Amino acid sequence: MSTPVLEIGKLNKTFLTSKGAVHALHQIDLTIKEGEFITVIGPSGCGKSTLLKIVAGLDNRFDGDVKLSGKQVTGPGIDKGFVFQEPRLFPWLTVEKNIAADLSLRNPQVRQKVDELIELVRLTGFEKSYPRELSGGMAQRVAIARALLRNPKVLLLDEPFGALDAFTRAHMQEVLLDIWQKNRTTMIFVTHDIDEAVFLANRIVILKPRPGAIRAVVPVDLPFPRKKASTSFQQLRYTVLNEFEKIEELELIDSSGI
Repeated sequence: MSTPVLEIGKLNKTFLTSKGAVHALHQIDLTIKEGEFITVIGPSGCGKSTLLKIVAGLDNRFDGDVKLSGKQVTGPGIDKGFVFQEPRLFPWLTVEKNIAADLSLRNPQVRQKVDELIELVRLTGFEKSYPRELSGGMAQRVAIARALLRNPKVLLLDEPFGALDAFTRAHMQEVLLDIWQKNRTTMIFVTHDIDEAVFLANRIVILKPRPGAIRAVVPVDLPFPRKKASTSFQQLRYTVLNEFEKIEELELIDSSGI
């Protein structure tokens, strides 16, 4: 994991609204190495999703540099996979056709890749099922497989488990880690959940709001599989929680005018 796949330098993002300019992101500097699993966490309104959309090429109105494999990101492309909070599957297509998307399953290479991904996301036996026949976790696994179809250099996940119940969410965390360990795709995962951030990441990027800026980057050196009840896990959880408390203290000071 030594080659930088994503380089973000002096990234600033401002939204123009009817009430004036809103500075969403301020001086974001971040380098992500090939094969890393990064989680991004922070209070609501700190720019987590905005940052992800810029990296995905869905928003190109910003100042600064965002380079993927040395090339400036100017728009969406097959080198960037994106998974939203909702699966966004086509209801009239089966699991295998949703994964294939605009590619034909009659192509032997596409067929082979789709079959491999179905096995990777643990959906063997559900190839011919429709979205209405799937649970929320299964539908999200289809979305992840679809995002991986073209072997993206980075997979961007915007709170993909946020709408799931606690049991399904924990299961999906295990599934995603298994996918990452087998595939080694570079992943950037946005979440509000501290336990989830510690459980998944090599590094945790903590953002503070107004404007969104990096408060801290916390390395996670725990071996896999991780146990959330372990002392080392809870110590790292406390480290992240402590940064959140500092953010809240700063916000109280700002709001009081001290």
